[in-house]
Amino acid sequence: MEDTIVAISTALGVGAISIVRLSGKDAIEIVNNCFEGKDLTKVNSHTINYGYIKNDEEIIDEVLVSVMKEPRTYTKENIVEINCHGGIIATNKILETMLENGARLAEPGEFTKRAFLNGRIDLVESESVMDLIESKSDEARSLAISSLKGNISNLIEEFRDNLKQLLSQIEVNIDYPEYYDIEVVTKQNIRDNLDGMKNNLNRLIKESKNTLPVKEGIKTVILGRPNVGKSSLLNALLNEDKAIVTEVAGTTRDIVEGEILLDGILLKMIDTAGIRKTANVVESIGVEKSLSLIKDADLVIVVLNNNEKLTKEDQEILEKTKHKPRIVVVNKVDLKTKLKLKEEIDNIITTSTIKNLGIEELKDKIKELFNIEQIKTKDYTYLSNSRQISLARRAYKELKQAEEALDNNVPIDMVEIDLKDAFDTLGEIIGETYSEEIIDNLFKNFCVGK
Repeated sequence: MEDTIVAISTALGVGAISIVRLSGKDAIEIVNNCFEGKDLTKVNSHTINYGYIKNDEEIIDEVLVSVMKEPRTYTKENIVEINCHGGIIATNKILETMLENGARLAEPGEFTKRAFLNGRIDLVESESVMDLIESKSDEARSLAISSLKGNISNLIEEFRDNLKQLLSQIEVNIDYPEYYDIEVVTKQNIRDNLDGMKNNLNRLIKESKNTLPVKEGIKTVILGRPNVGKSSLLNALLNEDKAIVTEVAGTTRDIVEGEILLDGILLKMIDTAGIRKTANVVESIGVEKSLSLIKDADLVIVVLNNNEKLTKEDQEILEKTKHKPRIVVVNKVDLKTKLKLKEEIDNIITTSTIKNLGIEELKDKIKELFNIEQIKTKDYTYLSNSRQISLARRAYKELKQAEEALDNNVPIDMVEIDLKDAFDTLGEIIGETYSEEIIDNLFKNFCVGK
């Protein structure tokens, strides 16, 4: 990280202001070489300076230059931000000028990556930066802010501090093996502490898993035979004519997507091709695609026609979705009832998309299934993605192995191995231990200027 990086940190296009950001030991000198105004190498830190950016003798733009000197910056390096007039030509020309004067174009997420590598933020806080940028609801924003403030990092550090104390006791036991009472006290103390740690970690994992919809949204797939009202239901939920609705069977041949906010939680709605056997090649591909979406869906809405008897295709759909979180929507209740369902099928909502009946009841059922009201009333100290939850589960498994080893009277130094593994695994969550591959993969999804 000896070089100085540069990138455009605002969306490229016509606007009032664009920002070109530099970070690195030579950031101030590079900008100063192109700046007509005060000597930026002599101004105070965290000041804004008026002037012009020049390329040779040509004035490119009138600018305000923010100078922030290490270590009190986002990356803990010298940072300069050039605030220029918004516009593609001027912004790109300033970027080119910085590159010509010795800066290197930043990789995606490299500013935040440097903040992490320089100890400004940990890995959980780094991930929350991107979560904050991508948040589409107040709840997702609150979750990201909680992580960015270090709430979850502090919680993980508490777990690690407890493990560190237990490991210290084991070291004392190993150093003084002749004292039997030390080993007895050590084992009992570890057993008492492990029980509480396991329970707390398991609770965090469960609550975090339940809270993932806050960040990632609820992937909702609408399934059913042709002409049962799937597209009409999607349009009613979205309150717009997103999907084409006709009386012709097989109108929807590919997926149609839309998003709604349900009490602050994002629902990613997917309308699918009608499930039926067909000789039409295009429609057949759409049917196969529809069925393939079941596996990754967080919620499946199966739509049935109240005005028709249960068909073989209906039964197959119900069978394929019975192990998924599911709501069965019986549509067209404004027509004569011919449909009969088995008693064991639950979460049934009746609707008429033509008369806009049952739509609010459907929304309430979704909120009930995913405990949305409960999620919103809790704090936001949760693990926020699958990486963090997976590592927490691994740490829980290692703590459990240590507990089982104690119960089987395994030598204390062998128990220490499992505790050390759990300590290191928890460290991976916050980035105390990490691999270059993991770090590269994490930051490559960031925007370039962040």
